[in-house]
Amino acid sequence: MRGDARFTVWCAACDWNVDPQEPEAEEGFPARARRAAAHRHGARLAADMASGGEPRARRDAAAVLAHVCAVLVHSVTLLVTVLGVRWIVSGWGGMPMVGGLLLLALAWSLRPRFGRPPQDGPVLHRADAPELFALVDDVAAVVGTRGVDTVVVDAGINAGVTTYGPRRRRLLTLGLPLWEVLTPAQRIALLGHELGHFGNGDVRHGALIGSAHRSLATWAYYLAPTRDPGPVQFVVGAVCLVPWLLVQGAILALDRLTSRATQRAEYLADRLAGRVASTEAAVQLMDRLLISGSAATVLRREVSRQARGGRGGRDADDRARGLWDRLAADMASVPESEYERLRRVGVRRGHSVDSTHPPTHLRRACLLATANTAPAVVVGADRARRIGAELADARLRVAREILRDGFPG
Repeated sequence: MRGDARFTVWCAACDWNVDPQEPEAEEGFPARARRAAAHRHGARLAADMASGGEPRARRDAAAVLAHVCAVLVHSVTLLVTVLGVRWIVSGWGGMPMVGGLLLLALAWSLRPRFGRPPQDGPVLHRADAPELFALVDDVAAVVGTRGVDTVVVDAGINAGVTTYGPRRRRLLTLGLPLWEVLTPAQRIALLGHELGHFGNGDVRHGALIGSAHRSLATWAYYLAPTRDPGPVQFVVGAVCLVPWLLVQGAILALDRLTSRATQRAEYLADRLAGRVASTEAAVQLMDRLLISGSAATVLRREVSRQARGGRGGRDADDRARGLWDRLAADMASVPESEYERLRRVGVRRGHSVDSTHPPTHLRRACLLATANTAPAVVVGADRARRIGAELADARLRVAREILRDGFPG
C-alpha cells in the first residue's frame, strides 16, 4: 500500500481502513425515522434523476400536503394569539389577564420569523462588489431566477442561500475557505448550485414550510420531558406528554412529506450547476467538497503556528495575507487516492450522517450520467482579478479573524 503521510493509509483492493473513524449517527426516534425515509426512496429517486426525469421540482401531492400541514401549524399559533387577546380583554385586572399575557408571549415565540439582515462578517452590497454581483446575475439568468441582494463572506467551508426580512430579500453566504480553493469554473458551479435552490422551487427554502419547522421545534422544546424530574416536573411532564407526542408526530409528518422534495431539489441544483459551469466543473466541485475536512485541518494548523509564533503587527498581517494561498496550495496537493477513499466512505455511510442531502456518490453518479455540457458562463482572467480585488478586504479580515480567534469549523 502506498499512501501520503498526511492522510489515512488504506487498501484500495479490500477497503481495509477506508473509514477508520465512522461518526456516530444522531440518536433519537425522529432522526432514525428521517434516515429510514431517506434510505427508502433515495436510490429510487437517484435512478429517476439519472434517467433524466423530473426536470423541475413539481407540486405533487406530498408538496401540497406539506403546505397544508404548515398552514395548520401557523393556525395553531394564530389561535393561541386570539385566545391570549380574548383572555386579556375579558379578564382585565384579574387572573385571566395573566394567562392571556402568557399566551401572547407563547405566540410571540412561535411566530413566523422572516430573518434579520446579516450582522456578522463582511457584508457586501452591489455598490461594494459590482463585478461579483454581475457574475451572480449572469448565473441567475441561466438558472432562471434573479440574483441576490446581499453577499456575506465568512470563515465556513460552505456556501448557502436564504431570504430575510418581510420583503424576502435574498442572501448569499460565501465561505472563503471553500471559495479560495476553487477554480473559476468550480466557483461558477457553486453559484449555480446555490441559486438553483431558488430556481427549482425547493419547498424547504420557502417561508411557509421553513417557519412551520421552526414553530414545531419551539413547541417540542417547550413540551419535552425533563430528565430526572422532581415531583412537580413529573406531573407537568405527564400533562405535556400527549401534546409533545402530537408535536413529534407533526414534525415527522412534515419531514416525510418534504424529504423526497428536498433531496430532489439537491439533484436539480446539481443539474443547474452543470448547465451553468459544465458537468465536469460540477463534478469537480463535489470532489472539492469531499476534502473539506482536510481544509479544516490546514486552517487549524495555521492557527496553531500563529499561536506558537506569538507575533503581531506586520508579521501577523503578512501571515493573514498569505493564508489563502497556503490553503489553496495544500488542497491542490491532495492525492487522487484520498478523493477515491472519501468517495468510498460516502458509499458506505449513505444517509447515516445527513438525511437531508442525497449521498455525494449518488449525486456524482447522476451528474456523470448526463452528457457533458459546455459552460454557459465563463469568467476570464481579467474579470477574475476584478472580483478578487473586490473581495480583498474581506479576505484579509476573515483571515485575521481565523488566525486570531481560531477556526470555527
